[in-house]
Amino acid sequence: MTANDPSPNHLQLTRDGQLRHFLTLDGLSQALLTDILDTADSFIEVGERRIKKVPLLRGRTVVNLFFESSTRTRSTFELAAKRLSADVLNLDISTSATSKGESLSDTLLNLEAMASDMFVVRHSQSGAPHFIAESVTPGVAIINAGDGRHAHPTQAMLDMLTIRQHKGRFAGLKVAIVGDVLHSRVARSQIRALNVLGAEEVRVIAPGTLLPRDVEDLGCTVEYDMARGMKDLDVVIMLRLQKERMEGALLPSEREFYRQYGLNQDKLALANPGCIVMHPGPINRGVEIESAVADGPQSVILSQVTNGIAIRMAVMSMAMGGQMAERQQKQQKQQEEQA
Repeated sequence: MTANDPSPNHLQLTRDGQLRHFLTLDGLSQALLTDILDTADSFIEVGERRIKKVPLLRGRTVVNLFFESSTRTRSTFELAAKRLSADVLNLDISTSATSKGESLSDTLLNLEAMASDMFVVRHSQSGAPHFIAESVTPGVAIINAGDGRHAHPTQAMLDMLTIRQHKGRFAGLKVAIVGDVLHSRVARSQIRALNVLGAEEVRVIAPGTLLPRDVEDLGCTVEYDMARGMKDLDVVIMLRLQKERMEGALLPSEREFYRQYGLNQDKLALANPGCIVMHPGPINRGVEIESAVADGPQSVILSQVTNGIAIRMAVMSMAMGGQMAERQQKQQKQQEEQA
């Protein structure tokens, strides 16, 4: 890899293939995604200890930079960092210096000057974490906590961990993602992860107004009818209607959307008997899913939340390990050149 490599991996990976940032799943191998899942598996038991900490990031400083509101993602990143023994700073963007006219670049450079080691970035603009990693603070590990409609790689990976826990494999699985795919960064990352990990089929089920143009190019099949789409499924992932991102009337009404695409017990019965139900949250009960399903025996939604901490611990520890290895290699090279 070279500095002029146009692929995202010249940023994400060290020369020997370790993570140094986690920006997108694009270009990452099955082996690396499996390594992330295996590492997360090893962290699950930390949450069951009396003292829920390991020393992997002791002495490191993690800054949560959330330019969009979030409860679940921000909380799990904060818990993950603290369980790795890092010092954590949650920057309130609404009261930070950026609200007083300071540029984002200057804010980040000042945080880097305070010896920050990692930024967890959530932003409404697609590509913002990539820009920060490449142009602003290349010496700090950047973790993408969701950017625009582009990607949400840690959410996709915690979903993959949940699927593997309950199904034991990806080969042969038929998975459907249902709902507002058009506005969902999660769906894009899920489709990518499922294909890389070897799922047999990835479907999207939605009205045409809630699908991106050329959605099949993402690596999925399209079904507009919920009853047909639910047949033979092993996993169904429901998505929230992101009304805050919608421009114009994309739906007749929430009631009509629920009638056609909301997951209830009758529709779930069309899938395979062992089909698991997932949702990245927050859930809108009675809009995309009924409570009897969300709280039912086939739901693994709370497992997703628990797995979010383990996945984020895995990604943070692996990215920091890659950053440290790269710094050591640079220092060694400098010493050799001076000698």
